[in-house]
Amino acid sequence: MVKIIMGEKGTGKTKKLVDMVREAVKAEHGDVVVIEREKKLTYDIPYSARLIDAGAYPIAEYEFLKGLICGIHAGNYDITHFFIDNFRKLVKDRSKESFEAFIDWLIDFSEKENIEFVISYTQDPNEASDKIRTLLI
Repeated sequence: MVKIIMGEKGTGKTKKLVDMVREAVKAEHGDVVVIEREKKLTYDIPYSARLIDAGAYPIAEYEFLKGLICGIHAGNYDITHFFIDNFRKLVKDRSKESFEAFIDWLIDFSEKENIEFVISYTQDPNEASDKIRTLLI
């Protein structure tokens, strides 16, 4: 399952994501992974969630991000949730087509591996495509 928290800057996307991380850690028996560009959430999320500072890696393309997700999963098959904060800061490509293609890949990966993905994405939800709107929470 893939869910997207979409809104303009300052609308509480990260707070909602952090709340969801806390709930996932409490409710799930597997591992929870949080990817962010900077280590701003270090003290906000439970210590049992694995926080990955993606800013330490040269992620600029969707293919690199796919490789990072697959690599993390290959090292730990007990992951039940991936949370990605400030998605738009991770990749340089801002096209809707590329984002939708990545989301399609993520949906397939999620279903195949039984992992829930939650992404926070800075954009006016009214500008999202119909396909992306079906994933908004």
